[in-house]
Amino acid sequence: MVFWEGYVSDETMGTFAPIVLYWIYGGVYQLLPPLDRFRLHTRQEEAQKNLVTLPCVVRGVLLQQFFQATVAQLLFLITSKTNLGGPTTQPPIFIQLIQFLVAMFVMDTWQYFVHRYMHQNKFLYRHIHSKHHSLIVPYAIGALYNHPLEGLLLDTVGGVLSFLVSGMTARTAVFFFCFAVIKTVDDHCGLWLPGNIFHLFFQNNTAYHDIHHQLQGLKYNYSQPFFSIWDHILGTHMPYNLVKREEGGFEAQPVKGWKEE
Repeated sequence: MVFWEGYVSDETMGTFAPIVLYWIYGGVYQLLPPLDRFRLHTRQEEAQKNLVTLPCVVRGVLLQQFFQATVAQLLFLITSKTNLGGPTTQPPIFIQLIQFLVAMFVMDTWQYFVHRYMHQNKFLYRHIHSKHHSLIVPYAIGALYNHPLEGLLLDTVGGVLSFLVSGMTARTAVFFFCFAVIKTVDDHCGLWLPGNIFHLFFQNNTAYHDIHHQLQGLKYNYSQPFFSIWDHILGTHMPYNLVKREEGGFEAQPVKGWKEE
């Protein structure tokens, strides 16, 4: 039993709940006070280094989410035809947890290799992926600011594959996609807040991804959104130390001599 049962279908929730949650969760970060003592970059750096304005970022994210919602509706329309006999029976919680982990692994694997290739292919980076990296200092609402083609290939196709390979139901997908959105927004928030549960349980977190957005880390820390497995296996992991800045806040600095490790 879920709170939306009897009001909207699982398929509708799976399509629109992650979009609504993106703006709620990202909006909370956007409306927080400056919190300079927890920032990974100063406000001055954000204003000077970023190459795109907030209104442009908002328009870009909305465009990506339009395509995302369209594909999600088509996906659920096709897969729901296999269950014409009535409401889908949810598998046991243990099975859903396994499906969750499989979906996380599939999404991580897909996004790692597509993301890495977009960096290694000069044409794709210059014309597609560089749009995301115009936010040199990431912030929460800009988490899904991508070229529409990248959004389709990286996020939307990755979500489709995660859903299909894991075999999860539309109801389980609601929770999975919402969790993925929250994690992605958090990874781009630019804040190192005490007690952040994602920082406690995931090595792939705000500081990890911030390294990737800086010049020295462009060819490292490709993994997203959950684990750093592929970076470690394939030698693209850049270790870092989180150090306090004199003027307040933190800075993620590559470990000295890490290339020789």
